[in-house]
Amino acid sequence: MPDPLRRLLAPKPRSIERDVLSLTLADGRTVPVQRVRDPRARRLKLAVDERGARLTVPLRTSLASGERFLASHRDWLAEQLAHYAAGLPALERGVTAALPLRDAHLPVRWQDGRCARVQRDGDALLFSAPARAGHAALRRALRDFYEGEARADLGRWLPRYLPGLPRPPRRVLFKTMTSQWGSLAPDGSVALDLSLVLARPSAFEYVLVHELCHLIRADHSRAFWREVEARCPHWRDERAWFHAHGRRLKASLRALLAGDGTGSR
Repeated sequence: MPDPLRRLLAPKPRSIERDVLSLTLADGRTVPVQRVRDPRARRLKLAVDERGARLTVPLRTSLASGERFLASHRDWLAEQLAHYAAGLPALERGVTAALPLRDAHLPVRWQDGRCARVQRDGDALLFSAPARAGHAALRRALRDFYEGEARADLGRWLPRYLPGLPRPPRRVLFKTMTSQWGSLAPDGSVALDLSLVLARPSAFEYVLVHELCHLIRADHSRAFWREVEARCPHWRDERAWFHAHGRRLKASLRALLAGDGTGSR
């Protein structure tokens, strides 16, 4: 059989499948565990990092076996999750004393208010909330504040780059992303990870430049990187900064906005 025909008739490789399990720990907490069915995996594997828990299951292993494996490692998983949660910021009314913003931690002052709201107060933050406000309301207020700050940064940077683009982005969305920092949709919409507002501003600006340059070149060719370098000569330093601090940055936002996975327009 000719090679081209053999390749055409060969079965397509199975793709990676992902879903989420819920596991109840010994202390009664329920934690999400990402389950990955990976054709390349050769054994069951449980891993934990700043993004949470991940269970890898080979295709030849039954899902039930994977769940038993997960249950048998419940105590180990609790210890690892506690390790990675240590040092991450938390949001608790009247207790949280500082919040991250632009590669710094700003002191927080709490007060009663008619609605949950976060405002700048000089070099500090003022967090107002009614006594009846629950944790969800506090998370929404903080998310709204972070998006407002991120859009303020865009307002300062974007006009500088628009004249050199074939067209402006259709819109800019802020989302909580698992691994990416930004993306460009076919319709010209730019999506940016909200945790960028916690990064140093030069790193945030580099990601914006990167996605805007995709309006010129849709690939990562040498021509694309020349466009990036023309606008952001220090892009290699910023990329290295993300390699060193990026995962912790995403984990910090996730800890603060736990339970809030919404996007925003």
